[in-house]
Amino acid sequence: MTTFDTDGANADLKAELNRDLNTDLNYSAALASVHHAIEQFDGCTPEEKEALYRELRELEAMATKLQSGRIEIVLFGEIDTGKSALINALVGQSIAQVDVRGGWTRDIWHVAWEGSGYCLPGLADSQVVLIDTPGINEVEGAARGEMARDAAARADLILFVTDSDLNQLEYSALLELAGSHKPILLVFNKTDNYTSEARRVLLETFASRLHGVVAAEDIIETTADPLPREYVIETPDGRERSEYRRPAPNVGRLKERILDILDRDGKAIVALNGALYAADKSDRIATIKMRMRDERATATIWSYAAMKAIAVAVTPVPALDVLGGASVDVTMVVTLAHVYGIPLTWVNARQLIESIVKAAGWVMVMEAATHLASNIFVSLTLGTGKILTALPQGAAAGYGSFIVGQAAKYYFEHGASWGGEAPKTIVTRILAATDKQSVLERLQAEIRRKLSGNRHSGQKA
Repeated sequence: MTTFDTDGANADLKAELNRDLNTDLNYSAALASVHHAIEQFDGCTPEEKEALYRELRELEAMATKLQSGRIEIVLFGEIDTGKSALINALVGQSIAQVDVRGGWTRDIWHVAWEGSGYCLPGLADSQVVLIDTPGINEVEGAARGEMARDAAARADLILFVTDSDLNQLEYSALLELAGSHKPILLVFNKTDNYTSEARRVLLETFASRLHGVVAAEDIIETTADPLPREYVIETPDGRERSEYRRPAPNVGRLKERILDILDRDGKAIVALNGALYAADKSDRIATIKMRMRDERATATIWSYAAMKAIAVAVTPVPALDVLGGASVDVTMVVTLAHVYGIPLTWVNARQLIESIVKAAGWVMVMEAATHLASNIFVSLTLGTGKILTALPQGAAAGYGSFIVGQAAKYYFEHGASWGGEAPKTIVTRILAATDKQSVLERLQAEIRRKLSGNRHSGQKA
C-alpha cells in the first residue's frame, strides 16, 4: 500500500503560495516606486520639466512596461556576431534585418517573441520582447553606445552574443553589463564554424575567464544562421547528385534556458529591475533639479548682492540706503524661496533674515559699523564724502546680502529647515568657506561699472 506525506506536501504548497504572494507584493511595490518617481515632476518648474522631459517619458514607459508585464530581453555583441539572426531563429521567422555588411543594425529593434509561450503570472497582456542593439564596435559608437546602455537599463535579461573567444572590447563590455545586476547569458553563436574539439576548448575558456561573472550553465552554444551543407541525394533511377541545403537553426537550448529563468524568477526579475530603474531615475532627477536650482539660486544671490551694493553706493541719504538695502534682502529671500518651490511671505522672509543676521554676529556688526562710519563721514563733509565711501560702503552692504543669500539658500535646500543644526553653525560654516576678499572685489567692480555708466551721478570711482 502506497502512503503519501500529506504534511510535507502541504508545507511545500504553503511555501510556494507565500513565495508567490511576496513576489506579487514586490511587483506592486516596484510599480508604486515608478509612480512615486513620476510624482517628483509635480513640484518642478517649467524649465525643470523641460530639462527632465526625457526622464519623465522613460519613467512613463517603465510604468507601462510593468502594468502590461512586458519582459525585455536585450541582445548585445560586436558587429556580425549574428544577433539579428538569433532573433529570427528564436521567433521562427525573418523579422530582424540581417546583412553581410558590418554595422547593418542601425537602431534598436523591438521584436515580440509571440512563440515563447510565456507570460508573467497574473498579467494576461504580458509578452516577451527581443531587442537587438547596434554592435558595440560600430562606427560612431558613442551615440549608439548610449542607446545600448539605455536598453540595458530597461532590460530584464541580457544575451551577450559572440562567435569567437572574447576580445578585450567584448570582455570589458560584458563586465560593464554585469555591473547592471541583470541575468546574463553568454551566447556562443556560429558554432558550425568550429570542430567539436575547438568548441570544447572555447567553452572551457569562457568558463574560466568569466568565473564569477557568468555561470557555466549560462554559457550556451547556438547556430542561428547555419552554413549551407552539401547533401548527397539518390534519385529514383539510382543515380546520385549533390545539393546544398541550409540546416535548421540550433537555438533550442538557449530558448530552454531563457524559459527556465523566466518560469522560476520572471516576475521577481521584472519587479527588481523596475524598482532599480525607478531608484536610478529618482537620483538623476534629484541631481538635475538640485543643480538647476543651485545655479539659479547662486545667480539670484549675486544679482541681489550687486543690486544692494550699487543701491547703497549711489544713495546719498543715509537712512534711505539702509531701508533700501533691507528691502533688497527681503525680496532676495522671497525669490530664493520661489526657486526652491517653497511658498514664503514677506513677514516670514524678514524673520528668516533676522535669524541669519543674529547667527552671523560680528559680520553684520562690521557691516553696520561700516555704514555708521561712512554716514558720519558723509554728514561731516556735507555729502561730498559720498564719493570716497561709495565703494567700501556698497561692497560691505553687498557682502552682507551675499551671506544672507547663502544661508537662505542652505535653508531652502533642506526643505525650509536648518537640517537639524543651529543657524549659527550653518552661517559660521558658510563664512569659513567664503572668500570675502574675492566677493568684495567682485561687488566693487559691479559698483564701478554702474557708476561709470551713470552720466548723471557726477562721481568717479
